[in-house]
Amino acid sequence: MSVNLNATHAARDRRRLHIRKTISGSAERPRLVVFRSNKHIYAQIIDDSKRVTLIGASSKSKGLQAELESAKTKVERARLVGKHIAELAKEKNIERIVFDRAGYLYHGRVKALAEGAREGGLEF
Repeated sequence: MSVNLNATHAARDRRRLHIRKTISGSAERPRLVVFRSNKHIYAQIIDDSKRVTLIGASSKSKGLQAELESAKTKVERARLVGKHIAELAKEKNIERIVFDRAGYLYHGRVKALAEGAREGGLEF
């Protein structure tokens, strides 16, 4: 059974655009957006009113490499990235955010990143 990757990407793009119609970040509540690849996970906090990325973190970040070596699964790594981005947000006095899952289903690594950010002190 082969999977049509173009159809899979089209479905995610459709979900992503539907979500972005209703979700936007502001100076008071910036948007935490997630991107996941097969190996890594990336998170950015974006102020859509100014169209600027305030903070970015990923499983490739230099500051996280020592902690990520202890994580055995991609889900554990995603949780650590969530905690890390929450720490960076606290340094910039960001406490409340809007979560943008970018068309991904809310389970697995996306859910782990969100839970890690909540553990770090961010309010959704």
